[in-house]
Amino acid sequence: MNLNHIQSKLKSHTPSILGSDKFSKFAVMVPLIKKADGIHVLFEVRSLQLRRQPGEICFPGGRIDPEDIDEKSAAIRETTEELGISKENLSEVYPLDFMISPFGMMIYPFVSYLESPEKIQLNPAEVGEIFTVPLSYFIENAPDLYRIHFKVEPEENFPFDLIVGGENYNWRTRALDEYFYLYEEKAIWGLTAKILSHFIEILKQ
Repeated sequence: MNLNHIQSKLKSHTPSILGSDKFSKFAVMVPLIKKADGIHVLFEVRSLQLRRQPGEICFPGGRIDPEDIDEKSAAIRETTEELGISKENLSEVYPLDFMISPFGMMIYPFVSYLESPEKIQLNPAEVGEIFTVPLSYFIENAPDLYRIHFKVEPEENFPFDLIVGGENYNWRTRALDEYFYLYEEKAIWGLTAKILSHFIEILKQ
């Protein structure tokens, strides 16, 4: 290994988020529709038949497949599959900030205008129902914020003898902020609420 070899490797390297190649990657769509009283945000209630998070409120979306051209095309594909619409029904698709969850996921959210919502035909295998909430509600009502604290528990054979402080090492504890929007009897929370809060922050800037 010589200096020229090291330098050529560094020159050809494109920086990314360390470890991101091992993350599960998902794309999500925040659909907006027009109603008589203004712009609404459309939400899904996940089918009770699903193994993961049945009955929870979410946006259309899912895992990015190798066949997807990019994150945007994945978000459009997932939305059309779940709502039973064509991609022509989605216009003005814009990206929000992507998110990294503490559970090894990268989420790429997008916002779009959903035309002709009367054409929606839900995929019952994935979606139990849909509902909408006026966008003005989220602009006028901040989310409730709760904090989840994570406890540090090294595995049994952790090499305490190799670190300064040993078993008394002063670990930095982690906390996760969970956002909650309550609309009528609906609890919109978790990543869905966090994406929504970010979207509202952009609108208020």
